[in-house]
Amino acid sequence: MKKLLQAGLDALLFSNVFMALCAVAQGLVTFHILGSQPSVPVLALLFASTLGLYNFCILIIRPKKPESSPYLRVRWFFKHHSLMIGITIVCLLALIPLFFLLANQSKILLLCLAALSFGYGLPLFSNKGRKTGLRNVPGLKALLITLVWVLSCVLLPIFEAKYTMHIAVSNTNTLIILAKRFLFIAALTVPFDIRDLFQDQIAGLKTIPVAFGEKTAYIICQFLLAGHIILLLLLRNYRLTSDFFALSLVAILTGWLIFKSNWKRNEYYYFFYLDGVLILQYVALQVFKLF
Repeated sequence: MKKLLQAGLDALLFSNVFMALCAVAQGLVTFHILGSQPSVPVLALLFASTLGLYNFCILIIRPKKPESSPYLRVRWFFKHHSLMIGITIVCLLALIPLFFLLANQSKILLLCLAALSFGYGLPLFSNKGRKTGLRNVPGLKALLITLVWVLSCVLLPIFEAKYTMHIAVSNTNTLIILAKRFLFIAALTVPFDIRDLFQDQIAGLKTIPVAFGEKTAYIICQFLLAGHIILLLLLRNYRLTSDFFALSLVAILTGWLIFKSNWKRNEYYYFFYLDGVLILQYVALQVFKLF
């Protein structure tokens, strides 16, 4: 039974299905904040695009000997190489009909997101004879990841709520929602950079831990999460409500998890506990609503 559960957990985490569920949960958080019914096409698109693009990025940067990789995720992924290719193709093809179910403003946003996402992983540039993508540009790695997540999980649902469901969302609230989620997701990207600190130094990637050091990176995370909580108070009708306490509690827990993370932690800590707070946000909102 233990082996079966372990195999199931590995499949959930390392196939990026869990990450796709995190994207769906973040979309649900946005719809909840707006007081809007969730859009099924948006949630389906978030799931398919996240699963497809994460798998695609791993496929195109395949190491020469994945079976010898120090990362369990890489070894598992390429052990199931054919299955992952099939899932990736299905997900990317599913985006075509979902694209045409959205409002025109959402379609324009998705085209921009597609350009950013593929530019992140595709080896579009040459640097000293080595092909690289946007992720190798100094300082862009964490920024691009955060930007794509915020635009897809926050701005896309806002567009659909405004232009399809006719939900009124002021520009001020839109900016605050975008900013607070940006701070939260930005804080989550830093521990992964700390984990990859030595590999990023070798690869020449200018991440926050590489530029400022591991200890300073932890402090930056806490400031980002503090900013996230402060912005929660600025949302209209959001002060000291159950939603405020739910999201603040998750932010505090996230700060603790980040503080306890280090490069010695195994991959399950990062891909389940840290990424899992993206799902926990929505769960906490639903639980606190009962009280």
